[in-house]
Amino acid sequence: MMGREEVRYGIVGVGMMGREHMVNLSHLRSEGASLTCVADPHPPSLDLALELARSLHLPPLTTFSGHCELLDSGLCDVVVVSSPNMTHCEILMDIISHPTPHHILVEKPLCTTIQDCRKVIDAAKQRPEILVHVGLEYRYMPPVAKLIEIVKSGTLGRVRMVAIREHRFPFLVKVNNWNRFNVNSGGTLVEKCCHFFDLMRLFAAANPVRVMASGSMDVNHKDEIYDGKVPDIIDNAYVIVEFDNGSRGMLDLCMFAEGSKNEQEISVVGDIGKGEAFVPESVVHVGIRTAGRAGVMTIKAEDERIKYDGLHHGSSYLEHLNFLSAVKAQGGGAPAVDLHDGLLSVAIGVAGQLSIEKGRFVTIEEVLSN
Repeated sequence: MMGREEVRYGIVGVGMMGREHMVNLSHLRSEGASLTCVADPHPPSLDLALELARSLHLPPLTTFSGHCELLDSGLCDVVVVSSPNMTHCEILMDIISHPTPHHILVEKPLCTTIQDCRKVIDAAKQRPEILVHVGLEYRYMPPVAKLIEIVKSGTLGRVRMVAIREHRFPFLVKVNNWNRFNVNSGGTLVEKCCHFFDLMRLFAAANPVRVMASGSMDVNHKDEIYDGKVPDIIDNAYVIVEFDNGSRGMLDLCMFAEGSKNEQEISVVGDIGKGEAFVPESVVHVGIRTAGRAGVMTIKAEDERIKYDGLHHGSSYLEHLNFLSAVKAQGGGAPAVDLHDGLLSVAIGVAGQLSIEKGRFVTIEEVLSN
């Protein structure tokens, strides 16, 4: 399939994030990426995609109303799945089971439920020739990537605590307002926060054991009604995650906090030192206990490879660059963020949602066994 130098891409779902992928791929044409086709059942989204393609001076795109037609067309080697969360499982199963193998980059979350994640994982095991990368692109944000590098170098010693704060704006409006309801998104802690649970696992170098969360819908969406239904997604939460090596993570989420200098603040504390990353300020602070406050260094985090900053500070571009390299390796590559990473990031979110509902700690074993 990958004998050609050019790697042909198709995108399933060209809403806001799908069009973001289009722009990223347009900047990777010199690397051998070629966007050939898109699929979406929503005609206005297809129209916007075609308009964007013209503005980017892309070759003419073939459009489809459904993903199966795109798969049958033979026009692409790689499929980017950026459709609404609740559609991921069905679409991924169809791609994986298709007679023609297609590599896959699927937007986060992998699926909205543990059961659907497992279905996809089991199917993918039968098609080892297919690469499946899960779009947890926050790993690639320059300040986050720099902090990951520092932690892995051992500079901070053994990591004991990871604290992540996201103070931001409310959820954006999506097609048919699908993201206003837990049944479609998996819940805020799955939809939005799988990114941060993935980072906690990376920093802690461990797997989650149990989760305790407190959250509610206090400000946003309370006056909205869609088809007679009021949204049920939470807009703020505290989440504590305990890991199997004794370290702990904490998420502080607020989605009515636009008055913040930084949208994300990440703190990693080891027994030797502490590191912090700030987004979008794009700086990292690193300090060693023995040097005290006066010894804290400030590092400006940049990545000269980024050709397009986009919605996520260049991380989507770097994610695509990494995945394209794996695809071109023709059997020698592997996705940097695999299906197991996707499953556990969802599992922590599911456990957090259940913890809020039940008012108790929830073990990862409990949600993985359901």
